Amino acid sequence: MPTGNTTINFGVTHTKSEDRITVTGQAAILATSQVEAWVRAEASADHSADEHMVEALEVRAGNIVPGVGFDIFVHCENSFTYGVWNLSWAWL
Repeated sequence: MPTGNTTINFGVTHTKSEDRITVTGQAAILATSQVEAWVRAEASADHSADEHMVEALEVRAGNIVPGVGFDIFVHCENSFTYGVWNLSWAWL
């Protein structure tokens, strides 16, 4: 099962409630692969590990491109957020 870590950056102001990041370099991924992504409870440059655990971020993966990668979509359920958040992902 391939796994990895990435970050998503909502910028310096509280003006965005959703964003996405593209994960590439997944040569073996298929259109039928199952992809999962989640917030990793590890401090970033902008948020503590505790903030990573309690911020209401909805994380989903999709838009699989066979032999290439996929997108991770993040939505802040409480309104807007800012800064860098740590994410992890896996697929099979």
